[in-house]
Amino acid sequence: MRALRLGAVSYLNTKPLVYGLDAHPHQFDVRFDVPAKCAELLHAGKVDLGLIPAIEYLRGEYAIVPDISIASDGEVATVAVFTRKQIGDVQSLALDLSSRTSVALTRVLCAKHWRISPKFTPAEPDLEAMLQKADAALVIGDPAFDIDPAKHRVTKIDLGAEWKALTGLPFVYAMWVGRPGAATAEQCRLLQQARDAGVAHLPEIARQVGGGNADLEQRSLRYLRDNLKYDLGDREQAGLRRFFELASDIGLAELKPLRWI
Repeated sequence: MRALRLGAVSYLNTKPLVYGLDAHPHQFDVRFDVPAKCAELLHAGKVDLGLIPAIEYLRGEYAIVPDISIASDGEVATVAVFTRKQIGDVQSLALDLSSRTSVALTRVLCAKHWRISPKFTPAEPDLEAMLQKADAALVIGDPAFDIDPAKHRVTKIDLGAEWKALTGLPFVYAMWVGRPGAATAEQCRLLQQARDAGVAHLPEIARQVGGGNADLEQRSLRYLRDNLKYDLGDREQAGLRRFFELASDIGLAELKPLRWI
């Protein structure tokens, strides 16, 4: 049996989910890309399971590996809108397209929470360049993690916190998704065990990321430990369903039920 082809995300937030998978080369062949690319590879059949933006689950006939996600129950730190205006005054918003879920979440929050209808424009994740052509900018992942709002004279609006304020629920950014039957029960268990091992070794992961920089190490540890959740339990599933409902309500995708591998 050939190894399962996994398309994983190249950001810091993924590291606990892939911890130790390289010890199972006969089971898994892992490649790393930005979230949107992971989804493209899955849609094209070039990977068997993708750690894809949650909204992309609605773009095909897929099923989800149980009990694993990248989620937050409140502030997430790495998915944010940066603005020099009050959010209610924003008329144009530049979008980092690296994660389609973050783009969809921004659109949902604009429509359902902030009650604004800005013009959306795609952009590379360069904050100053984005703010030259728009009132506000969505930046996600490691680039958002590195932005100092004071240095750029912006307000950072954390989308995990905004979602919690709107719904009272966690937000699920990504999960392992594939076609029904893409993975065996054993492979799903190994992915769950990798998650458990990663969560148990967060200080080690942060130390590797820090590379001797104590401030970066501590900031990475706080992010992995305090901002992120890696389960897909009842509350996370409720948040995911609510996101799909609101995204469908504003015409971003067709609503589908959650299915499990």
